[in-house]
Amino acid sequence: MDIQRVVIVGYHAAELLEIAAVTTTLETANLYPGQAIYQTRLAAPGGRPVTCGNGLTVQAHEALERVRGPLDTLVVAGGVGCEQAAADRRIVAHVRRLARESRRVASVCTGSAVLAAAGLLDGRRATTHWMWAPIFADRYPEVCFDARPIFIRDGRVITAAGVTSALDLALAFVEEDRGPEVAREVSRHLVTYLQRPGDQAQMSIFTAAPPAGDPVVRQAVELITADLAADLSTPALAAASGVSERHLARLFARHLGVSPARFVRRVRTEAAAHLLETTALPVGVIAARCGFGTAEALRQAFTSQYGTPPAHYRSARRPLASSP
Repeated sequence: MDIQRVVIVGYHAAELLEIAAVTTTLETANLYPGQAIYQTRLAAPGGRPVTCGNGLTVQAHEALERVRGPLDTLVVAGGVGCEQAAADRRIVAHVRRLARESRRVASVCTGSAVLAAAGLLDGRRATTHWMWAPIFADRYPEVCFDARPIFIRDGRVITAAGVTSALDLALAFVEEDRGPEVAREVSRHLVTYLQRPGDQAQMSIFTAAPPAGDPVVRQAVELITADLAADLSTPALAAASGVSERHLARLFARHLGVSPARFVRRVRTEAAAHLLETTALPVGVIAARCGFGTAEALRQAFTSQYGTPPAHYRSARRPLASSP
């Protein structure tokens, strides 16, 4: 039996859910017959218990300083203590050392800050929690941070987005190591979606409400999501919101980080992705419902956002056999 050593790096105020998602997924995979089995260990500075960001304490298996390779997988958890961990030269040095002795290196959420501080993301494309992405992009200019995907694989380094993406990351490990059937059984055992694709957006436009303190932006977003096939041009949205186009553009840039036109395009594309995954509607019908007008317009927007045409995206997601 091939033992695959997995070490998760924890630290003060790490995120418990991320640690548990990885350990539980891999331990569940051990329940199914196969030639590989995971030995998952939590390592922390000094081998001390990890007091997580939610106040609960987890006992580390071993001291980070004493861990020796070779390792199959090294995972750095995120959490509210990420900045302190990334500034701790000892933690960073040991992560850098262990990365050299690991087949696969990964981070979850803001654990990417530790990898970046160790120089392991230099010249690579990486993701992290959407809220921290612009901060880390400024702090680590050698890294190309992309806040959109659930996870990104760049060579042997994989970075996952916020919190629950740890589950997607661990399932991706299982699928890579043990095959899709075992990954499917593990997901059923955990009562979860098999695996969100890595290129799926972290934060759906439909669940990402703009700041409550800006009623103009909120009203505009409500207009957009209420009827994607309507006239959602910037002039139309500005008129409906009772402000000038320039002022609306400033508000969107300040609160949502994009122009009104880009926001509308993103919402429409996300809606189209949802319909491609969950219905058998023709692409032309989906394009009309989502406000693109033509299938070609949808194809261009979709390829730009997801890196693949709608038809390929649909075939990879195994849509339902019949339309609603």
